[in-house]
Amino acid sequence: MSVSSLPLRVLGMLAGLSLSAVAGASQRIDCHVTYGGETRVHSARHVDSPYGVEAVAVGSYFLFKLVFQARPADIAGVRIYTYVDREQGPVPIHQASYPVPRPGARGEHGFTGLQRVYEPVRDSELEFWCEQRPEGQR
Repeated sequence: MSVSSLPLRVLGMLAGLSLSAVAGASQRIDCHVTYGGETRVHSARHVDSPYGVEAVAVGSYFLFKLVFQARPADIAGVRIYTYVDREQGPVPIHQASYPVPRPGARGEHGFTGLQRVYEPVRDSELEFWCEQRPEGQR
């Protein structure tokens, strides 16, 4: 069977898989997370499974989890989770999903825009925005 005889849908899926594989191999996601007046950058590189990705502490109350999965193509994307760390354990308060970003310049706040997450018990606010960067670039 020649490539020209493949249905357009199959060719599109193959092209998408190639784009995702290339994006995952040479790109990373940087999220700029601000809490209590301090901004830190949390980075994610491509993972094949999101289940091994750990949330990181932001201050003494928030947990931030960033997952960059570039393949398989049907579930590729960036997923961001914010939790509050309560005595009973982490409680999810925000989740966002984005397709794998295409390389290129974005606005001031990357592909996510500026996001604000509020936690009403302690009246806390966490801000973040994320961008795709070539691996090795600061």
